[in-house]
Amino acid sequence: MATYAVNPDAVAHVRELIDKKQYVLDSDWGDVQPDAEAQNAYLERHSWGEYAAWHLGLTEGANDETKARYAFVCGDLRRVHRSGLIACVYRAAEWRHKEVELAAHDLLQRLDKTAGIS
Repeated sequence: MATYAVNPDAVAHVRELIDKKQYVLDSDWGDVQPDAEAQNAYLERHSWGEYAAWHLGLTEGANDETKARYAFVCGDLRRVHRSGLIACVYRAAEWRHKEVELAAHDLLQRLDKTAGIS
């Protein structure tokens, strides 16, 4: 099983988006999560650093500037999705990636507080 480190640049990016209210509260993550085609289109117009900023996890041992390096996407490459953060928390918890789980959980709490969800 792959192991992951938290991507501090992504955590900072997502915090900034939350603070700027660039988020979606209600979405079906299965429908809005970026697929391979959307990711490829994004990479045609953006740097690998910008792509990485959407992924809370870095796959240990994978080469930089490859899709395999980046895991736990939490937005549609435009806005953070609450459902995406929930998916990250759940998936990281399920596979025992505790650092990523906690980072996603903290971001989810920040989003909920910012959005006035109690």
